Amino acid sequence: MQYRPLGRTGVQVSPLCLGAMMFGPWGNEDRDDSVRIIRAALDAGINFVDTADVYSAGGSEEIVGAALAGRRDDVVLATKFFMPMGEDPNTRGGSRRWIMRSVEDSLRRLGTDHIDLYQVHRPDPGVDVEETLGALTDLVRQGKVRYIGSSSFSGSQIVEAQWASRDRKLERFVTEQPPYSILVRGIEEDVLPTTLRHGMGTLVYSPIGGGWLSGRYRKGTGGAPVSSRRPAARFDMSSPANQRKLDIVEELAVLADQAGIPMIELAIAFVLRHPGVTSAIVGPRTMEQLESYLPAVDVVLTDDVLNRIDELVPPGVTINPEDNSYGAHELLPAARRR
Repeated sequence: MQYRPLGRTGVQVSPLCLGAMMFGPWGNEDRDDSVRIIRAALDAGINFVDTADVYSAGGSEEIVGAALAGRRDDVVLATKFFMPMGEDPNTRGGSRRWIMRSVEDSLRRLGTDHIDLYQVHRPDPGVDVEETLGALTDLVRQGKVRYIGSSSFSGSQIVEAQWASRDRKLERFVTEQPPYSILVRGIEEDVLPTTLRHGMGTLVYSPIGGGWLSGRYRKGTGGAPVSSRRPAARFDMSSPANQRKLDIVEELAVLADQAGIPMIELAIAFVLRHPGVTSAIVGPRTMEQLESYLPAVDVVLTDDVLNRIDELVPPGVTINPEDNSYGAHELLPAARRR
């Protein structure tokens, strides 16, 4: 596996990052099986693991910690904070008060004395970014965190944070984690050029579009994605945007057949091709799913294939705007209303 630089940190990471959201009650409730999947990913050359405190209410972090026992030093370990971890309104967000508590909880669950990449899971419009950066800077200086990053920030929010770090002499976000796939190309317009300009690593999540690009949802099958953790508008299969996605998936299936590769490999290879992308986060629930993702790192898409993808989904376009981001509120249609 060919490793890539994580922004300008000097750290080298695999082009596939193992996302751990599906390990635990949110996905695979078999703890031992989840541990086997994580270790199989490490054996395949993946050295980058991303989880979050909120995944299965801490269960994912505990499983990751168990899987990394004895191999911790071989892994670039990333986790996130921000999402609600209880009914108390202070057990969430980007405040110093919560960050100082949440990092200790994550360290305990992960069974480690440091986190390589600690990320704010979403922008917090009610908290000054300097507040968040100040607390994270202290964690870096204490040795509990090596690097800090953001997730689902818009281009302007990324720039604001970079300027705050420079002006206040604080640690800066060295990575950004946005959604990106053939069907969700909004970050090409602003976020990817911004992260490139600031020398940040970019870890993209949902490269197969939450299953849309795996072939799970096809015309005439009657299947529909469901989730209690995502906006309902994303899953209304009768909406014009989702009907358009179904049409595009049919065209992509033909394209993948012509290229002689599974659609999953086409989808992952596409996002890895962008020069602004460091790693694609893949979140398997089963060993079979992990094995279906791994070959994508060796797939090189031809210009003809890339041009055809651009015809189906033009650069910078997200077919369903609800897919763009759940945290960068300024990008959502409701935020543009008076």
